[in-house]
Amino acid sequence: MTTGVSVDGRTLARNGAVTLDTDTITRPAGVLSISVPGMADLGSAEAGTAGVSGLLGEVTVTDARGDPSTEWTATVSCTDFTTGGATPETIANESVGYSPGSATSTAGEAEFTPGTTGDLGSPRTAFSVSEGTGDNSATWNPTITVTLPDDVVVGTYTAVITHSVT
Repeated sequence: MTTGVSVDGRTLARNGAVTLDTDTITRPAGVLSISVPGMADLGSAEAGTAGVSGLLGEVTVTDARGDPSTEWTATVSCTDFTTGGATPETIANESVGYSPGSATSTAGEAEFTPGTTGDLGSPRTAFSVSEGTGDNSATWNPTITVTLPDDVVVGTYTAVITHSVT
């Protein structure tokens, strides 16, 4: 390499040595991403049942930013469950419980921490990483519990559960 070169990536010496003199080598930036299930079916309930629950499916955060000091927080929120149609019936998102459980798998060096169990009436922490070094990832399979109101109307209810990571 000559003096004053900027490299986006790395240098390699095949048959000799690399000599650096006022050169700059920059690691390409990776990304922080989250993958979530496309759909989940919590099943059905008989009249008078207190609620339904089931596993949402695997949620995975992958941090490929390669930072020497890494932190991230995954957040979850939910819309109300509704039947749709001209006169929709609603189950409020405050009646939707979220339990992240423990990680089903992790990679990298970090402190992986599940969020606390609670309702989705407002956004909450699903999972987080602190004191990470370099690339890492965490996967968990949260349990969703819907408490049915006493006056619930029979129907097919749907909602959108959203995960994001920062």
